[in-house]
Amino acid sequence: MRVLVVEDERNLADAIARGLRRQGMAVDLAYDGSTGHEMAFVTRYDVVVLDRDLPGIHGDQICADLVSSGALTRVLMLTASGTVADRVEGLQLGADDYLPKPFAFDELVARVQALGRRATPAAPPVLAVADLVLDPAKRVVTRAGAAVDLTRKEFGVLEELLKARGAVVSSEELLERVWDANTDPFTTTVRVTVMTLRKKIGDPPLIETVVGAGYRVTA
Repeated sequence: MRVLVVEDERNLADAIARGLRRQGMAVDLAYDGSTGHEMAFVTRYDVVVLDRDLPGIHGDQICADLVSSGALTRVLMLTASGTVADRVEGLQLGADDYLPKPFAFDELVARVQALGRRATPAAPPVLAVADLVLDPAKRVVTRAGAAVDLTRKEFGVLEELLKARGAVVSSEELLERVWDANTDPFTTTVRVTVMTLRKKIGDPPLIETVVGAGYRVTA
């Protein structure tokens, strides 16, 4: 899942990003509304965690522009004001969810995960091909009933391939969906990650390389 955090309180923004990354999400950061607005329309994010009172472009404007663009991106709006009137106003602007500060981090994670599931065409709660099973909620992968120990990036790549349901997923798409903006676009990290993922999944092989196009999982 690709997430953009737009928050001008740097310590809070960095803490949110660290926590979401620990959950296996690819997270980008913007510390002001102008930068956040630009990033939100350059990259396709599943979820934008958006502070409402931002310098530059106000969070309300970013939210309204995302909604009017027709993007599938879901917006979780953060604000220091938690009155009912403020929550209603935020939701009327088009925000998908609203969380007042201070908040419990576990709740933030749960809300981001829930919104992420709504940002893309619905996938089954458990993804499976042949004897390979991936449970996104529990973050568990098994093959023939045996646990497969994957890194966060390996898990993310496998999840994206399984969600594609046999369609080819390019290296560029995997880089965009699983890694963040700090990753070198010319890196070989996707190829290396797929290689180690294949070894861990074992035989018979399930991940197929489509020359010049990308990868797909076949039964």
